[in-house]
Amino acid sequence: QVQLVESGGGLVQPGGSLRLSCVASGSIFGINSMGWYRQAPGKQRELVGIIANGRGTNYADPVKGRFTISRNNGANMVYLQANNLKPDDTAVYYCNAVGDRRLGFQNFWGQGTQVTVSS
Repeated sequence: QVQLVESGGGLVQPGGSLRLSCVASGSIFGINSMGWYRQAPGKQRELVGIIANGRGTNYADPVKGRFTISRNNGANMVYLQANNLKPDDTAVYYCNAVGDRRLGFQNFWGQGTQVTVSS
């Protein structure tokens, strides 16, 4: 199994920046892609962006050009740099890891970290 722990959330003013971090532990050898999702009050969880083992990235349209995902495989960490934040970015942000065949292609989730964008 894989355990994920996020950090770095908080309150930020519109136009500000935050850097979220996620550290993975456990059966990390079986991780394929990692990414970030978010869930705002009353809404479904949605993709923010993902990064594959080969470092290729894919972002949801609302965050393109503002958010950047990076990965440090040696440290078992994935990061989300969020710039030019907007009130609509307010949500609980979740780290996600997708296992490969050895982990049964399972999805693993962190506990989430709150990001609030408000003046």
